[in-house]
Amino acid sequence: MTKADIVNKIAKNTGLEKTAVQAVIEGFMETVIESVSKDENVYLRGFGSFIVKHRAEKTARDITKKTTIVIPAHDIPAFKPADSFIEKVMNK
Repeated sequence: MTKADIVNKIAKNTGLEKTAVQAVIEGFMETVIESVSKDENVYLRGFGSFIVKHRAEKTARDITKKTTIVIPAHDIPAFKPADSFIEKVMNK
């Protein structure tokens, strides 16, 4: 399902115009991106959490050059679904 599909479905279910629904969805996405980029987790009860995970520094092998490289510590965005979300997916 694409963003356009989501916009169409919400517009159909709510009776709102597609342009209004699209503006709300894009605003939501921008807000989540902005918050997570500031290391603020976003919690949506019953849906899930957009969180920042920290990855520690580690060593790895570059098999093409047969050398060891160091991958620096870094943060990555992640999504953790709520228990109710997981239950609905598992019990489809």
